[in-house]
Amino acid sequence: MNYDVLFTPYQISKMEVKNRIVMAPMGLNAAHPDGTIDNDEIHYFEERARGGTGLIIIGCQFLTEKLAQGSLEGYLDSTHVIPQLTNLCEAVQKYGAKISAQLSCGTGKNAFANMMGEAPVSASAIPSMFNPDLICHALTVEEIHRIMEQFSFSAKLLKDAGFDAIEVHAHAGYLVDQFMSAVWNHRKDEYGGSPEKRMRFALEIVQAIRSAVGPDLPILFRIACKHHFKGGRTLEETMPLLKMLEQAGVDALDVDSGSYENIEYIFPPAYLGDACMQEVCKPAREAVNIPVMNAGNHTPETAVRLIESGNADFIMMGRALIADPELANKLMEGRRSEVRPCIRCNEDCIGRIITRLTKISCSVNPAAGFERRTCIEKSKRPKRVVVVGGGPGGMEAARTAALKGHIVSLYEKESELGGQLRGAVTPDFKSQLRELLFWYRQQMELLGVDVHLNSEITEESSELKEADAIIVAAGAVSAAPKIKGIQHAVDIIAAHLNPALLKGERIVYCGGGLSACDSALETARSGKKVSIVEMLDEVAMNDHFINRAALLPALKESRVELYTGCEVVEILPNGVKGREKDGGEVYLEADTVVSAFGMLPNTETARAIDGKYHKKTRLIGDCNQIGKVGGAVRSGYYAALSIE
Repeated sequence: MNYDVLFTPYQISKMEVKNRIVMAPMGLNAAHPDGTIDNDEIHYFEERARGGTGLIIIGCQFLTEKLAQGSLEGYLDSTHVIPQLTNLCEAVQKYGAKISAQLSCGTGKNAFANMMGEAPVSASAIPSMFNPDLICHALTVEEIHRIMEQFSFSAKLLKDAGFDAIEVHAHAGYLVDQFMSAVWNHRKDEYGGSPEKRMRFALEIVQAIRSAVGPDLPILFRIACKHHFKGGRTLEETMPLLKMLEQAGVDALDVDSGSYENIEYIFPPAYLGDACMQEVCKPAREAVNIPVMNAGNHTPETAVRLIESGNADFIMMGRALIADPELANKLMEGRRSEVRPCIRCNEDCIGRIITRLTKISCSVNPAAGFERRTCIEKSKRPKRVVVVGGGPGGMEAARTAALKGHIVSLYEKESELGGQLRGAVTPDFKSQLRELLFWYRQQMELLGVDVHLNSEITEESSELKEADAIIVAAGAVSAAPKIKGIQHAVDIIAAHLNPALLKGERIVYCGGGLSACDSALETARSGKKVSIVEMLDEVAMNDHFINRAALLPALKESRVELYTGCEVVEILPNGVKGREKDGGEVYLEADTVVSAFGMLPNTETARAIDGKYHKKTRLIGDCNQIGKVGGAVRSGYYAALSIE
């Protein structure tokens, strides 16, 4: 595909953006308690500007610490934050990129329960999203007026810091959206009732910003055009609102869809597919005459098609630019195959923030958020590095060691690189994971890694004796519990690699982990009758809750039957016997039974090598601790970085 259309300039009011690639706003959770941003954030955005991105929109800066509801993003209630913001702006602008701050009066009812000190504010006294027993404080008219004053102050601060534009954060059911939407706004005063009154809060924000920054600084507005839940705002209801925003002086619209009631649209996982929100663009284009931006699982190919359609002027990429900050330059230079793909796992970006309250990073790019601290520097004394195992952890270790200038040999006992990844990438909806596998294989070639396939290494192998450093990434093996008749089952990895093994029309999966669920979904979509038997109360328990929010409805839609709280007691040639928690027996007829009882570390080879060459050996990935792709990649990256 020709990507030239992505590298044409485009105007937003008086601001010319050098290309059509915009980094979508996504918070880092890396600010300081006094509201200033961290140096790591500057380095992070600088790397994306160096990589060729046309416009960078940083994660929301809050008006005040109180409205931030405890999230560690910057806030703008004092001028002492300006110098560091100027450092950020100029770090980005020196590469010809434009930078916009996203300005927010808070998450309102959507404040995460673990980030709240008190009841959140909202348009009305409605239940908090993540703690329905907590009723939000409905803002008074006096408090609203104070917020408008704060918008003016913060906007002037951002202009003084040097930002090229300001975006109002009004999507996903955040506080501004709570005023705009009838489902949350139950007010009877001048800020509620008719669509025009519900829009008053948003329009006053635009006016407050404009009065502070003057006529030339562009104002962008991010809005979800449809909420995807019953009672939420529809596409048809949103279009008149877009016209009001245009008339109020908004210079560009950042349109997508979703809300926290359907959180999978806020951080769309693999199950939603490519360009999953582009449907809102055509109606938006027909409603207004100002530039339109669109986000939502875009690939370079969907980006080209959407720009060529004329329904959008800019393509927004968030996690894709976290995964590969050089994405724009690589496309411009004809190096599409070298773009490292985002696998849409949500584990190490938003997952780190929500579940661990720590800063953002990336499963496939462990340097994200740590650009200066973990940068790859050439070794002054290149060493001979042997990597045992060609899964994602082993390939990342080999890649990083090669970039450091070491002489790297990788040994894989199978006939292909990839390890367990080879099975995980087979479903259609795992296209980006499949791209990652291809990317790693190409990296081995480009970096001159000496790859040996069909080569099993043991502690007695002479290659280890001659190595200066050994990284063992021996992976994992399928668990085979002592269940009567387990020999009748097909192993889950084999089932992924060879769907022809799933004979007949009735397929039963024993075990409901993520790998089983993905295979079950793929199999059900092929038309077969599929069941999952899981001992725990839910399937895919170890997957991130955002991903499960999309996976579980997909399983239901494909009519996958879930037998949770049910222990497999026997596998027969034609079915499975299970026992429920209350002692009740279950029998499921099956033409094929799949054994998916989880994975165990492949410790035999790893411990033997470590035992003989402990001083120069590092164990990484699943052979050390069972985890996900991100854990394997990060451990491989760090192991190779440590070889001086």
